[in-house]
Amino acid sequence: MSQQEEGLKREIGVLGLSANMVNIIVGAGIFTLPAIVAAGLGNATMVAYVFCGFLVILIMLCFAEVGSRITSSGGVYTYLEVAFGRFSGFIIAVIYIISCIAADAAISGALINILGTFHPFFKGETVRILFLIILFGGFATINVIGVKQGIGLVKLNTTLKLLPLVILAIIGWKDVEFINLTWEGFPSISDLGQTSLILFFAFQGAETGLSVSGEVKNPQKTIPRAILLGIFGTLLLYMMLQTVSQGVLGKTIVNFTENPLGEVANVVFGPIGLTLILIGGLISMFGSISGELLNNPRVIYGAARDRVVPVDALAKIHPKFATPYIAIIFYAVLALTMSLIGGFAGMVQISNVAILIIYLGIALAVLKLRTKDSFKNKPGFTIPYGPVVPILAIVTIVWLLSNLTLEDVKVFGLTLILLSLTYFIIRRKQ
Repeated sequence: MSQQEEGLKREIGVLGLSANMVNIIVGAGIFTLPAIVAAGLGNATMVAYVFCGFLVILIMLCFAEVGSRITSSGGVYTYLEVAFGRFSGFIIAVIYIISCIAADAAISGALINILGTFHPFFKGETVRILFLIILFGGFATINVIGVKQGIGLVKLNTTLKLLPLVILAIIGWKDVEFINLTWEGFPSISDLGQTSLILFFAFQGAETGLSVSGEVKNPQKTIPRAILLGIFGTLLLYMMLQTVSQGVLGKTIVNFTENPLGEVANVVFGPIGLTLILIGGLISMFGSISGELLNNPRVIYGAARDRVVPVDALAKIHPKFATPYIAIIFYAVLALTMSLIGGFAGMVQISNVAILIIYLGIALAVLKLRTKDSFKNKPGFTIPYGPVVPILAIVTIVWLLSNLTLEDVKVFGLTLILLSLTYFIIRRKQ
């Protein structure tokens, strides 16, 4: 579908799209990640980072090829719907939105809890409700007004959240003791698999940033460049923070599972460092929610546009601002409601499995779409070495999925059954 057919404005360039991806990827998890990875692999944590980085690059190359040719809004939903049909599109759209809303609810809850540590004013139930209404309502309003304003807010948030992390990653080297980085041996395949499964989720989010594809300038070139810039930049930052954290804290890093980066900052800069990292965490959470409100409504819009979700209102474009305003408001209301209700442990399980299934689908989509002339003949980025990259991605993802618990598989399987029944009921009525 062309830009004219959608009625959306192409306002986003390479830096804007790259910032959009990094803003989603670098969330609150990075502030606890170093201790979790160290607990699983000791000093050999770089093995997991290299493995996950390798897998993410494989997956993002697949996204780059598909995204440079399928340039309508909707991101992963649109790619898989074009490749495999309406049923796949419906399943992916619903699961994806559920997982994202669950994440938004968890982040907003953590955000208000941290604010409560600064001042007891934020601990009151009435204040919590008003804060969440203002938070989601404010971000929704900004994104309804225009994608340019929404992406401008994302750029600001990304800069503010990355600044303290980059400073810590660079200046922290002065307190690194290299004996703390000495390997005691290569980790077992089992330990590597379990730890990589946890670490891998810290890299997810780039696919969310592609939901605004219908509003990207020159998508054939912009999307591949933004993907590579965002992924390589994030991988480098993560590896630097992990190295500095272990180099400064040594084996004691596993004692600071709640905020290892804060403890590192406390050593490097003194008490003010801990405060700066805490503020950085707050900014990171704000940034993640603003990014979700920019990107995820485009998935709902895309599904409604294609009649996969049969609600015409969700596909409406604002006559003045040229944004999918109904989808934005709808998503904000859902996220707000779930944030107010609380209790999303089961959805976290769905989210974790869903992301890997989505990535597996994208790798398979590359192989499927290459058989279609309508895809091959479009200008865009092509992964070199034929089917090697998508096949490597498929094999690696299947291996990671083999490390899931039986409970994860059961929850996701039940979800698929319920969604499949819902889809066929809707189609029968249509």
